[in-house]
Amino acid sequence: MINKILIANRGEIAVRIIRACKEMGISTVAVYSEVDRKALHVQLADEAYLLGSPAPLESYLNMDKIIEVARMTKACAIHPGYGFLAENSEFAKRCETEKIIFIGPNSKALALVGDKVESRKTMTQAKIPIIPGMKAKGENLDDFINQAEKIGYPVLLKASAGGGGKGMRIINSKEELKSSVEAGMREAKSAFGDESVYLEKYIQQPRHIEFQVLADYHGNVVHLFERECSIQRRHQKIVEETPSTILTPELREKMGEVAVKVIKTTGYTNAGTVEFLLDKDKNYYFLEVNARVQVEHPITELTIGIDLVKSQIRIASGEKLTFKQEKLSQRGHAIECRIYAEDPENDFLPSFGKILFVKEPCGPGIRNDSSLYSGLDVTMHYDPILAKLICWAETREEARKKMIMALSGYVILGIKTQIDFLRDLMLHPEFISGNTHTDFIPKYLSDWKEKKGKKKFVEQALIGAAIGMLNKGKKGARVEKKLMFDPWLSLGNWEIGA
Repeated sequence: MINKILIANRGEIAVRIIRACKEMGISTVAVYSEVDRKALHVQLADEAYLLGSPAPLESYLNMDKIIEVARMTKACAIHPGYGFLAENSEFAKRCETEKIIFIGPNSKALALVGDKVESRKTMTQAKIPIIPGMKAKGENLDDFINQAEKIGYPVLLKASAGGGGKGMRIINSKEELKSSVEAGMREAKSAFGDESVYLEKYIQQPRHIEFQVLADYHGNVVHLFERECSIQRRHQKIVEETPSTILTPELREKMGEVAVKVIKTTGYTNAGTVEFLLDKDKNYYFLEVNARVQVEHPITELTIGIDLVKSQIRIASGEKLTFKQEKLSQRGHAIECRIYAEDPENDFLPSFGKILFVKEPCGPGIRNDSSLYSGLDVTMHYDPILAKLICWAETREEARKKMIMALSGYVILGIKTQIDFLRDLMLHPEFISGNTHTDFIPKYLSDWKEKKGKKKFVEQALIGAAIGMLNKGKKGARVEKKLMFDPWLSLGNWEIGA
């Protein structure tokens, strides 16, 4: 069994992995950049080591430094989380060479599915329906021009080496092509260390459906049903739910079987997600394999009852899956809202600054995966995701109402977030009816504005929080990494009665 894991990531996913490791009795090693010295994952890990400057290529994408820390700490495994090096086959290969377990697929499978272009070729050979588009990475602008004219505008530019909306652009004409390709390549290089991009046909008003899959080293592959991820902004998901409101039992079974076939075809192991686009006529097309744990994995956990991060670790340790497909079933409905540091009134641009106060929701059926605390500095250097709020109930309508209640009680002061926007989204008649698609936000909520009364309340709360911080002084926001939390010491003066 793995006894020490280095988490090559940051933020809420690093915190999530550390907590799973603690429950399993596994020691953890955190790595961090200079701006993340006080980050929660650094405080929670058993050990923590500086990688370098904030730039991802100097820190969380620095393979040499991460491998060096793993060797120095005698970590026998590395969990990459999502983003950064999670889908980098070169990094997986380095781990194999160094005899370090990479908690994910092997480098050969990762090179195949992690490269979106290569996986499209493989799916074509396996007779799995794919979206029309490039079957090779574009080498020059002429390649993109020729392909766009062949499949017809609008087209979608995508990064070959990763997902999460990074590098993605909708291109409506030849005039937009050059600048879009150049911008997409820059963004892909910054996010994944690989500037490769490709084009595919842009499907109008699709629904984004993905199937969670687990595969061990003993030939066992199962899917854990679907997640609907159609509510997106700037091509990145912000609301996910399961089960989907559009799938019939027959279509769910058919797509699940195809998802398992995709994984078997590629020789994939560990946790992964097979993504599809579903058009208006319920025709489905293979989109890609996300070769990692997904941001939205908690909604599957809540409806299936299986811890996906622990499953990843057990599979990487060589254990067999303990459940069969025919024994798996879902119970209830779960919805996840991603909480970002961004301004929904200003095209969801990132918001930076110090978090002055946090009040997180809690209660039955409410889960909050977070890396937040009062005093945390939110910087410009990384993806602005702060937390994930997940609500579970027996029915979709109950889960939706629970999410509205939870969002109403979620307070983050000091920076902009889209909490109020998400609450209004949950109240929208089209969301209530389950009529979701990938252009839901630009179609229904493009002119969203925060309510005036709420703005005044927030301004007053910010003033109060700022005064409180000043009264406490700089030490008020300081958290010492090596001090373990002890509820007995937090009670003040007390004594045992006679």
